[in-house]
Amino acid sequence: MNIRSFFQAAKVEDSSAPYDTIHLRIFYPSQMSGSQQEQNLGIVPADSAQAPFEVVIFFNGVNCTPDLYQWLAFKLAQRGLVVVTFSWVAENIPGMIGLTPGVDLKYLASDTYGSAPTASALPTLLKTLEQIQSNSILAGLLNLERIILGGHSAGGRVAIESAATQFFPQVVASFAYAAHTAGAIQLGYQPGTICPLPDTLPLMLIGGTCDGVIAKSSDRYGVVWEEATTPIRRTLEEGFKGGNNNGYLVLLEGANHFSITYPFDSTTARPFLDFPATQPEDQLRDLIAQTIGLFIDAHVRALPSAFEALDRLLASDNPLIASWMRK
Repeated sequence: MNIRSFFQAAKVEDSSAPYDTIHLRIFYPSQMSGSQQEQNLGIVPADSAQAPFEVVIFFNGVNCTPDLYQWLAFKLAQRGLVVVTFSWVAENIPGMIGLTPGVDLKYLASDTYGSAPTASALPTLLKTLEQIQSNSILAGLLNLERIILGGHSAGGRVAIESAATQFFPQVVASFAYAAHTAGAIQLGYQPGTICPLPDTLPLMLIGGTCDGVIAKSSDRYGVVWEEATTPIRRTLEEGFKGGNNNGYLVLLEGANHFSITYPFDSTTARPFLDFPATQPEDQLRDLIAQTIGLFIDAHVRALPSAFEALDRLLASDNPLIASWMRK
């Protein structure tokens, strides 16, 4: 299968220049046509036989460039999905300029949490997708009623917090790697607080047993985590009501905070806090992509074989799966 991508830019309402522009990259399954447009401009048509395409919007970690997730976007597009990554340089926190997934801090505070989505980039991304649906190589080929939110670290947090039908009725599921919903004491929370998640949509949380970034950031939450994966585990156990067997927690043996990124980038973000991965990272990435892909196939596309395949994968004797649970 051929996978292609194209680029788009969008203005963010209520943001000030020069920090008011998001740059998107959209990955899609394609079908070579041999047309002059293809030959001269590199514009390759989508494989319309697979349409309509469900859409994954992926939120990067703070100061993690979207290219670090291109490998995952490629693998998900191979499953017949359209995947959107984006780059937004703005203020992560007041006075700190960087690459942000778009975090609305005012709705992370203890007195406002849950009243609005924390993913500040999402309204712009959804509006841009509507434009792409109207006028682009993917015109008329997107299923904008079935959008999946995913992300890494802080980007994963805003993805799972914003996947609520009362905020965005077109969002149908979410997933995150190395993300949790512990409340920072600076935002008014008591030590060790786990904030609740929307609990009506399918959710997949994935974490690594060697996540040094989470382990070494526990002071933000007024505690010392028992294990690097403790806040991720507690997010599903305490923050997600469950009861529909569509909430998953998968902990990967030997994976660290940046096992979802490739290639490794030591120049930005906080990889210096991380523990070394103790398992082959290419195998960890393959397992991450397979788990996410089967989760989407099962709980968004409702493919019967995917439910069985996901259960079989998680219940296998794979040494890379430290533990898993569903609720």
